[in-house]
Amino acid sequence: MLGPWHFRFLNHEQMLPAQGGWNDATLEKLWLYNLHYFDDLNARDANVRTAWHLALLQRWMAENPPAFGNGWEPYPTSLRIVNWAKWLLAGHSPPSGFTQSLATQARWLARRLEWHLLGNHLFANAKALVFAGLLFEGDEADGWLAKGLKILAQEVPEQVLADGGHFERSTMYHALVLEDLLDLVNAVNLWPGKVDPDVLSNWHDASRRMLAWLQGMTHPDGQIALFNDASFGVALEPAALSAYAQRLGIVVPSPKPVKALALQHRSHSGYVRLSSGKAVAMLDVAPAGPEYLMAHAHADTLSFELSVWGQRVVVNGGTSDYGLGPERLRQRGTSAHSTVEVGGLSSSEVWGGFRVARRAYPFDLQVQEEPGRLTVACCHDGYTRLPGRPVHHREWAMDAGSLLVTDAVMGGAHSAVARYILHPAVQIAAVGDSAWRLALPSGQFLQVHVLAGRPAIEPARYAPEFGKVLQTQCLAVELIQGQAQTKWIWN
Repeated sequence: MLGPWHFRFLNHEQMLPAQGGWNDATLEKLWLYNLHYFDDLNARDANVRTAWHLALLQRWMAENPPAFGNGWEPYPTSLRIVNWAKWLLAGHSPPSGFTQSLATQARWLARRLEWHLLGNHLFANAKALVFAGLLFEGDEADGWLAKGLKILAQEVPEQVLADGGHFERSTMYHALVLEDLLDLVNAVNLWPGKVDPDVLSNWHDASRRMLAWLQGMTHPDGQIALFNDASFGVALEPAALSAYAQRLGIVVPSPKPVKALALQHRSHSGYVRLSSGKAVAMLDVAPAGPEYLMAHAHADTLSFELSVWGQRVVVNGGTSDYGLGPERLRQRGTSAHSTVEVGGLSSSEVWGGFRVARRAYPFDLQVQEEPGRLTVACCHDGYTRLPGRPVHHREWAMDAGSLLVTDAVMGGAHSAVARYILHPAVQIAAVGDSAWRLALPSGQFLQVHVLAGRPAIEPARYAPEFGKVLQTQCLAVELIQGQAQTKWIWN
């Protein structure tokens, strides 16, 4: 919140008019959702904006009568209930009608849970009911608490996989759900005896597993890898989540001393982390998501990201918006990821903004740790719908000074291209017909050699945040006779 009625969400600034504006059809729906969340009540330095917040709360109640508009949809209602409750618990004096409005919102939400969407939406609904059930007293409030806890008893083991990954396979939503869990632990601590200790213990355990998973999917720059729907600036950063957990007494055991070469395989969620002393690679050998919930899936199977000397080098394309437009479709497509595209098509048939038809399934995963070398190989069947039933096979081999990436497409006679999207801060210059020098912002250099395939440098786009698309470059390697191979060298 930049001033009275002045907001910046998703890198877009907007003023509310003197009256109304909460449902302005000229604005993106996600921007309007953010307007109704009231996140700024609990944001950094929020106390200096208390007067603005009080005026905004009064205006929201006056201009958003029950059941009308974006603000009364279940998801923004859920987030707003939690934000209003946190603000109240922080010791603020509420304006007239605040408590009654908060109860009305909980009552409304309790009858309109998002069972049709499931996933992080239903999780947020349940969290809001728990907050309202703890905050208020009486039979109705007890019913909200019981309903929220019943949903979470089902959803926590469903959504938090055994290796700690969130089942939608989005690093961003993983961080959002982890914050939800930590908030629940925090709230229950304020009302001892209201929730069974075994439930709290289960939330502690799930939080620890999620924290450990997130550490493995965080680049040396402290930000998440961009797999599926993921952007910076939406969820709390991993370090902030870790610090929050520690304040609640939830601590992940310190990792073992890092070997010269180390491999972490998150077998239930489907991600692998390879690291040497100077480089980190994160590999996607995961399914697109749970079979019944593909809303945040991208066609990014067998993609990867690479950091060297603490700086991102190879990236996925990221996410800058939701909705049904062509940019959303492009960002979900295979060509916006550092993997192989066959026949100009996406490996999973993404469509409709949040839908996936036929999708890629990884198979034949092989993980090997040998002295001085880590190797991961995997196939996927996303293109077997094409004549000849082509299969993409990719192998990554890391040693102390390089990463070798080998691709093969077997079956049929289809064009195929392996793309390596470079971070915008990386400068690339040719040093031969099939070799380039990459200059990093730190002044350090690495090289990439194309050992098989026909290479070219193409323009590309990188969307690290909502509302932000940056121009960058991409090393595109056309497969020749179904083969391509690149070597990334940092020694």
